[in-house]
Amino acid sequence: LSHARKAFFMTTIQAVVFDMDGILIDSEVLWRQAREEFAADHGMTWSAEDQEATMGCNTRMWSRLMVERLDLRARLGMDEAAIAREIKARLLAKYEVHLPEREGAMAAVRLAATRYKVALASGSPNELAAHVMKVTGLDKVFLATTYGDDVAHGKPAPDIYLDVLQKIGVKPEHAVGVEDSGNGIRSLRAAGMGIIAAPGPEFPLGPEVLALADVRIAELTAFDLDLVERAGAAHRARMR
Repeated sequence: LSHARKAFFMTTIQAVVFDMDGILIDSEVLWRQAREEFAADHGMTWSAEDQEATMGCNTRMWSRLMVERLDLRARLGMDEAAIAREIKARLLAKYEVHLPEREGAMAAVRLAATRYKVALASGSPNELAAHVMKVTGLDKVFLATTYGDDVAHGKPAPDIYLDVLQKIGVKPEHAVGVEDSGNGIRSLRAAGMGIIAAPGPEFPLGPEVLALADVRIAELTAFDLDLVERAGAAHRARMR
């Protein structure tokens, strides 16, 4: 590449936006456990397909899915607000015992912050996401955060990413997102951002979802600044 072309590639990306559940912390396993345990306590089953449907969703969406899939109104007289309170309490209890940081995740955020604006777009309920930010110290690193309860439409809608980008003054075409779930990757694509897919080993992505990403890594320890630039370059090539 010529010096001018290299300079273009190096300066086009201005921000990296991270997801939280499954990216910064290995919490998708805990979400699954909380739902499975709740279901089992009441003689019901929460399946892998059920869990996948909720990944990346905000509280409004996943609570509705749980009510529908487990028929909670008829079986237990529970509405969306009741199941949301129940699952959030179970999850917070798990977080307080052990917050499972994904290996390399904190270093990835801090590395990204040396060159780019960094922000968080998490579908997690506000009180849970705020708890994680405080415990990890990332509340002092991220320039802005948008949580699941802050937007009307959760992932795979683009709202959460567009909202946080507006807060930091960056256009979608100048930003790259880091996601682990199908809903999250579809949200990034809908927002018009570059996409780094970083699925965890417990929740692999299908080929049709991986095809939406610009670059992919198996572990957060593989994250570096060149990866961000490659995602940006692939995104620009896709948009041409």
